[in-house]
Amino acid sequence: MYRVDYSLVYVTDDSITDDTAFFKILEDALKGGASIIQLREKSCNTISFYNRALKAKALCYAYRVPLIINDRIDIALAVEADGVHIGQTDMPYSKARELLGATKIIGLSVSKREQAIEAENLKVDYIGISPIFNTSTKKSDLAPSLGIKGLKMIRPLFSKPIVCIGGIHQKNAADIIKNGANGVAVISAISKAKYPEKETKNLKEIICQTGFIQ
Repeated sequence: MYRVDYSLVYVTDDSITDDTAFFKILEDALKGGASIIQLREKSCNTISFYNRALKAKALCYAYRVPLIINDRIDIALAVEADGVHIGQTDMPYSKARELLGATKIIGLSVSKREQAIEAENLKVDYIGISPIFNTSTKKSDLAPSLGIKGLKMIRPLFSKPIVCIGGIHQKNAADIIKNGANGVAVISAISKAKYPEKETKNLKEIICQTGFIQ
């Protein structure tokens, strides 16, 4: 297991169906300083997800960056990923922990106060506040955006790292870190950038200069 740095999570963009483009952007994110890769596939079949996970694991291993699988514990186990990120309607945290063991990273999406309190009681490794701002990337079943006010409300309730996702870019990343988040997670800010490696470097610089909490 690598040292876990939650400062900049690149969540892969499953709208990119061409593997050459997909992995070029993923590696650009790694070169630019992404500290965690979360592999997210909502529509592809299991064998395609598995194959992408295998290649993503090899890339992450080369850059010594943890790979987390979104939702799919079976895929995480199959490729020996470093952990999973689960939502409120996915497998319960207690069962995920039982299956994955004590050393794997498990993150949980949180969109309200009560969920943050429950995550603290469960001793989840980190929480993802989702969405922090409005986003067009994840369109269905999204809770209302929490904003900086929501982040400031949740921060005292959870003692471990907090990562925010949703509508994050260079102009608002610093405010998120200044108000208590340990890092940000982005999809389109990197995947849709003209120069993904440069965009990743710029985001990482903003986060580091702001002084994120490890």
